[in-house]
Amino acid sequence: MGAKENILRDIHTLITKQFETPEEAFQNFDEDKDGALNKSEIKDLLKAAGVGGLIRGIVANEMLKGYDKSGDKTINYEEFKVAIAELNRDY
Repeated sequence: MGAKENILRDIHTLITKQFETPEEAFQNFDEDKDGALNKSEIKDLLKAAGVGGLIRGIVANEMLKGYDKSGDKTINYEEFKVAIAELNRDY
């Protein structure tokens, strides 16, 4: 399993084991309660999932590139649900 797959598995484990629902996880990491995860909040999620500090910024950028369909440099809840659906499908 490659690094990307390990990170995705770790995120999936965090969300399914520590939270009742994906919405609860989203709300927990949406620190400013603006309805979207900015890069800093995504990095906090990655830290909680055990992603090492050296690559957190890179992974956060990749997640924004992959899931930020609105182009606002954040992941809103609808975009987050797409990511979670992919994780649930793959893990």
